[in-house]
Amino acid sequence: MSTLIVLLYILFVAAAIILTVVILLQEGKGGGFGDALGAAGQQAFGVKASGVQRFTMWVALAFLGSAVLIHILNNKRQSQPDIEGGGDLFEESAPGAGDTESGAVDHSSLLEGLTFELR
Repeated sequence: MSTLIVLLYILFVAAAIILTVVILLQEGKGGGFGDALGAAGQQAFGVKASGVQRFTMWVALAFLGSAVLIHILNNKRQSQPDIEGGGDLFEESAPGAGDTESGAVDHSSLLEGLTFELR
């Protein structure tokens, strides 16, 4: 599953870079970065270039889809218990970690030695 996540991250970064470049090259109502390329840039990335707009849409969908899949797979991976160690699924607290009689953890020992000054 980690190979799939790595491939999705590569797709995500590549789509982000391609999407940024293609959007900057497209000409809006008042010109754009496509003007810097001269007549060839205006023909390829002009307002009437529907092929570029479709390409932009597909790259944006790949970007969004890879982001959602990365999120879903990372959540599944974090929610699965690590059973490779052969230990218990639940962690036990260390002895003397401030357990009280009711089972609650006493965190007052964490604040020992801290002083606050008002200026």
